Amino acid sequence: MDRLTPTLLIVGFLVVVFGLMLLGWRSRRRRQGGIARPEPVPAALGAASLVVDGWYVATTLADQPLERVAVHGLGFRARATASVHPEGLVLAPQGRDAFLIEMAALRGAGRATWAIDRVVEKDGLVLIGWMLGETPVDSYLRVPDAPAAAALITAIQTLVPAPDAEGPAS
Repeated sequence: MDRLTPTLLIVGFLVVVFGLMLLGWRSRRRRQGGIARPEPVPAALGAASLVVDGWYVATTLADQPLERVAVHGLGFRARATASVHPEGLVLAPQGRDAFLIEMAALRGAGRATWAIDRVVEKDGLVLIGWMLGETPVDSYLRVPDAPAAAALITAIQTLVPAPDAEGPAS
C-alpha cells in the first residue's frame, strides 16, 4: 500500500506530461496549417543525374533550426532517397509520399552540424533551402557517404536559379 501512492503519482505525472506534449504538437500543426503542401512528383520527370541514399532528418522554418515544420508529413525522421532531376530535387522519405522541390523553389544548399534533435559531426548534415509555397524552409538530410553528400550539394547548387541580374525594380 505504501508503494501504491508514489506509483500512482508517477503514472499520473507521466500522463500529464505526455498529454501536454500532444497538445503542443497539435497546437504547432494548427499554427502551421497555412503552410503549403509539397509538390507531388510528376509522372513525367527527366532522368536523375544523381541519386543519394541517407536519412531525412527534418524540415524547419528557414534559419530557425529548432522550429520543426509539423504539417504534411515533414515532421518525422525517415530513411530517404534524394534524386536530382532537370525539374528539381525529389525527396522520397520511406513510408511517405515523395515530393518535388522545383528548381524555382530552391534557395541553396550547404552543410549544417545540427537541426532540432540531431547533432552530428561538423558539417555532417546536408541543408537544403527552399520555398514551400510562400514559406522559406530548410530541409536537412544525413548522408553518411561524404563524397555523395558533396556531390548532392553541388548538384543542387547547379539547379538554384540565378539571382535577377537587374536587381529589384526601383
